[in-house]
Amino acid sequence: MHWSMNTLPLPPYVELGVHSLSGLLWTLLLLFLWHCYRMGSDLPIPGHAHAVKLKSGSRRSIISRGGSCAGTKCSARSKLSRSDQITPFISMETEEDEEQGQGYLTPVLSHALFPAQASAEAKKLYAALQEYAKRYSWVGMGRIHKGLREQVRLNDHSAIQKPHLFFLPDVPSVPFFPRDAHRHDIEVLEANYSIILTEFKAVYQRGIDPKLGWTCMGPKGQAVFPLYSAGVCVAGNCRSCPCTYRTLLSLRTFISSNSLGSAGFWLLGPGATLGSSYGPTNTRLRCHLGLQTPPSCELVVGGEPQCWSEGHCLLVDDSFLHTVSHKGPPDAGPRVILSVDLWHPNVAAAERQALDFMFSPDL
Repeated sequence: MHWSMNTLPLPPYVELGVHSLSGLLWTLLLLFLWHCYRMGSDLPIPGHAHAVKLKSGSRRSIISRGGSCAGTKCSARSKLSRSDQITPFISMETEEDEEQGQGYLTPVLSHALFPAQASAEAKKLYAALQEYAKRYSWVGMGRIHKGLREQVRLNDHSAIQKPHLFFLPDVPSVPFFPRDAHRHDIEVLEANYSIILTEFKAVYQRGIDPKLGWTCMGPKGQAVFPLYSAGVCVAGNCRSCPCTYRTLLSLRTFISSNSLGSAGFWLLGPGATLGSSYGPTNTRLRCHLGLQTPPSCELVVGGEPQCWSEGHCLLVDDSFLHTVSHKGPPDAGPRVILSVDLWHPNVAAAERQALDFMFSPDL
């Protein structure tokens, strides 16, 4: 059966002329161009705008660090110079970002000035960080940058954890870490306990004398036989303890390339007490291998007491307030440990490399 198009029930329509169709297309084109213009005008200008954040139902205003308005409303708009317009996108930390602890996420190539009240040491470290970034990269340096800026604020407050040289923010810490934090290195040290003890006894029997490599620190038997001192190998002492030296080199996280790292035999005589103090940084953990541990020897870190055990390791974060005491009788003999500085497990590889550069013994 043959069907004709005229039999289909089509709705009525109005034929458009050529002029009407052309006008419709021009109208759609103008609407599209207007939409593109509005989308482009809403984009932030590189180097001079932040991502918009909504807080408490209102938009946060962007405040320049250099200017302030007190007592009156400030409505003047700053004009962008040609040199500013070609600057790469650099977001600046606001005061609220710093207070909320989010400032380390911002790029560190900002125009914000380093705190004027910072110590000479902090300014030196900041200059070293800039030199490192110039040679390599700023990638992964956010926490270090924030830590240098906040060191001044940290030193002004009393706290149970307050490293006096450098504090890396957002690093989870406890006074004593579990063995799993550095299982490999702890097992290596404990496996070599016997030979390490034998080598210590050999250097101890020669006598505690600065001419023999010892460093005397106090009148009550406080002495150190350093193998590494501030990131520098003490060659003569390492030759006296070759197996201990090779054991240190086999550790995966031993800090041997910067001034934050040390290793050696530490002695504490009966009746001696080391007063409360803070370590230099929270980027490291001190591993104590007990060699000779008489009774009544105690280590208190962050208010938590612990005792050493011969042949076993303690992982200590000495950036917490800590004290050491040996309350044994005079004939108890000295407490002896092998102290080794290891990287904190939450310090990334890029941060370790930067800290090696910043705290290099050669700088």
